Amino acid sequence: MKKVTPNIGLINGLIRITCGFTMLAWGTSKLVKRPFSNTPLLVIMMGALKVAEGMTRFCPLTYFFEERMEEMTNAHEKDDKQYDNLINPS
Repeated sequence: MKKVTPNIGLINGLIRITCGFTMLAWGTSKLVKRPFSNTPLLVIMMGALKVAEGMTRFCPLTYFFEERMEEMTNAHEKDDKQYDNLINPS
């Protein structure tokens, strides 16, 4: 398993923190008005995730996307090497 390193930039992290706190504030204010509604709870959870992503500067979706792109690139290069011997340039 790879070491968890920051995969988003500083500005991106600050934007995520700002948006996350905004979502937390909105969800909390709506939850006070209607305590049994599910939408504010979902927004609060998403906001908390964004704040955590911004503070750690690690986004799991970005990590999995980059890993998938790397796997696809490696598979494509492997396929290209298999067919290099089949092409006769002369």
